[in-house]
Amino acid sequence: MKLEEKIKILTESPMVTSVVSQRISEFEETRKKGDAYWFRELCFCLLTANFTAQGAINICQKEKETGAFTACSFEELCGFLKKHKHRFPNARAKYICEARRFCADIKGIVTGFHDEREARLWLVKNIKGLGCKEASHFLRNVGYKNVAILDRHILRVLHESGFIAEVPDTMNKKCYLEIENIMQGIAHDTGLSLAELDLFMWYMKTGRVLK
Repeated sequence: MKLEEKIKILTESPMVTSVVSQRISEFEETRKKGDAYWFRELCFCLLTANFTAQGAINICQKEKETGAFTACSFEELCGFLKKHKHRFPNARAKYICEARRFCADIKGIVTGFHDEREARLWLVKNIKGLGCKEASHFLRNVGYKNVAILDRHILRVLHESGFIAEVPDTMNKKCYLEIENIMQGIAHDTGLSLAELDLFMWYMKTGRVLK
């Protein structure tokens, strides 16, 4: 069965569609929130690199009790991330501390771009620790719908379905954009946005829909 047919079956499932729609609505609501909320989403996406989404979600839930992303010193933030089992507490604490210079106006900067792919380029260039995948993840989580999050689950689905020859160990910008164009074609064929397609494919691979 072709990938597009598998996705169509999922879109006809009331349970799966309901969960996907709920997530999309949550992202759209985040779009309306202020810089502090956007910065927390940015920190979440910094944490997900070479880590699990669920692990990063757990850390962010604990962070709400302390405001560690903005209130802690570098050393304190390292300790906080280590306590909550992040694989790379020192590196991620460094990235978050460096990103603080944008915490008061991150929303204004991102929404100032006419195109979300231009916003992604700015994020990759200016936020250390964000590659195309993490920047796309952030943009999706604050309500943008037309960039692809090419994590290992999505890449495995594409590989298993014959769209890519192998799952790349690393991706430069050229490779990322080439695979994103493949995803854009699948989105077009299934009548979905890239944000929706990502969630359906994530469910296909993991049986869950996370943020």
